[in-house]
Amino acid sequence: MKKALVLLSCIAGVLTLALATPPFGAEEKTITGEGKFAKCALKETDSCQNVIQAQEDGKTVNYYLAKNKVSKDFHDNICKETKKVTATGTVKEVDGKKEFTASKIELVKD
Repeated sequence: MKKALVLLSCIAGVLTLALATPPFGAEEKTITGEGKFAKCALKETDSCQNVIQAQEDGKTVNYYLAKNKVSKDFHDNICKETKKVTATGTVKEVDGKKEFTASKIELVKD
């Protein structure tokens, strides 16, 4: 019984660690750009979707924010108007678009 309990505790610890770390190969990245909505400002989606539009190498790049607690809690800051933001998180390609999973988002102070 004691061995089984120790084994289950180890498995739970490994699963917790696996879920808390970014995906293999994903590096944290910080981007600065305009926080806006894909539905209202960009007219690209049918539902609310936060986007950070950044300039990289002279090109406009759209980072579509993955729905998580950080992006949901930040939603009201850019709900009615475009604002300059800085975000930290991981990026992956999903259906040809850059999906940004934010771990931190802040308004840029002028």
